[in-house]
Amino acid sequence: MNHNFHTGPDDNPHRFLNILLAGTYVRPHRHTTPPKAESFLVLEGAADVILFDDQGKETTRYRLGVGGSGDHLWGVDLPPGIWHTIVARSPRVVCFEVKPGPWKPATDKDFAAWAPAEGDPAAAAYLQSLAGEQ
Repeated sequence: MNHNFHTGPDDNPHRFLNILLAGTYVRPHRHTTPPKAESFLVLEGAADVILFDDQGKETTRYRLGVGGSGDHLWGVDLPPGIWHTIVARSPRVVCFEVKPGPWKPATDKDFAAWAPAEGDPAAAAYLQSLAGEQ
């Protein structure tokens, strides 16, 4: 679920709130056509932003929001073309996201072939494998 602050798909940049509930699966993807950077800032809750290489191996995990260690990283800026996903670590996560416009649904995301599609029965197990690394 999201709430847009920009007025339409042609605006630049796009600014919006994303709300993730525990168990929400976001298929790993990247933004390549055109290349777009993306920024995430956690306003409430906790989430992991996970980066992958081209084969689907996790390369980096950013722990955002409230954590048990006392150290808090609230946001991350991703360069264009990086495979990524976000996983909720709390019952609800509210993120502020910024990325360049315009938004064209046909080319906005390049989905990872090595990850199940959203709605695929295998997605729940894949999400659990990502969350299990917490």
